[in-house]
Amino acid sequence: MLSIIIPCFNEEEAIPLFFEKMEIVKKNISQELEYIFVDDGSKDLTLQVLRELATRHDFVRYISFSRNFGKESALYAGLQTATGDLVTVMDVDLQDPPELLPQMIEMIETTDIDCVGTRRADRKGEPPIRSFFAKKFYQLINRISETEMVDGARDYRLMTRQMVDAILELTEHNRFSKGLFSWVGFKTEYISFENRERAVGETSWSFWKLFNYSIDGIVNFSDAPLNIASFVGAFSCLFAVIAMLFIIVRALIFGDPTSGWPSLVTIILFIGGVQLLCIGIIGKYIGKIFMETKKRPVYIVKETEKKLEQ
Repeated sequence: MLSIIIPCFNEEEAIPLFFEKMEIVKKNISQELEYIFVDDGSKDLTLQVLRELATRHDFVRYISFSRNFGKESALYAGLQTATGDLVTVMDVDLQDPPELLPQMIEMIETTDIDCVGTRRADRKGEPPIRSFFAKKFYQLINRISETEMVDGARDYRLMTRQMVDAILELTEHNRFSKGLFSWVGFKTEYISFENRERAVGETSWSFWKLFNYSIDGIVNFSDAPLNIASFVGAFSCLFAVIAMLFIIVRALIFGDPTSGWPSLVTIILFIGGVQLLCIGIIGKYIGKIFMETKKRPVYIVKETEKKLEQ
């Protein structure tokens, strides 16, 4: 069986289009399918659309959260619910080409790989500023982290049950799936496709959300920022010692003039800024530790398709 995990947030218009497209692709797939839609606290009629789908088709399942917990939580819930020997994750907006699925299944069935990932061949149609920062993020994370992340890689991938079970063993609250998929290892091959626009609606991912998401990825998979903070702190101390010696020597040779207040204020502001930067970096890691120690659930389920059966 193939389990298809589809996170949804305010996607009432996209769901019917996605399902119609998948039913066409389904004809080229020999395996049985189960759809697992995860409603991430949508404010529109997404849940109602999922209820109707589940009523008409017994192979359609859904999970509805009590509020919006984020895409990472939706992916985790879908992976926990999936029962198939093969599991794939897809976006409902059809930016992930469903027609690639037969090829992905064939690659896994005819080779010894555990995962077939997808990546965009280009970022055509994406705002230039977003493309620039996305490329810089992948360059940075691959330099400072031991976990390699492929530039342009999508969450859209086909995984074996063994790989899915390995991912589910990672029960951390702060999740960054692109990193987790790579961290567990397993042999992975990538296929490329041309970038696609959403079939309908607008993305809920703003530049600021993507920026925060990238910061989470760096903090979750690298301690380089802490090392940088330590280096900057050590450099500041060394600079302060050199400046102090310079002031003492100048005072002994030329006396102690009263001038120099602007430079003094500048140095104080510089050192204060460095300290706040380092404290902020350390605080980010402490905040992640704080969230982990609370051991709150990654998500809370409000409703599933089983409610309709009662």
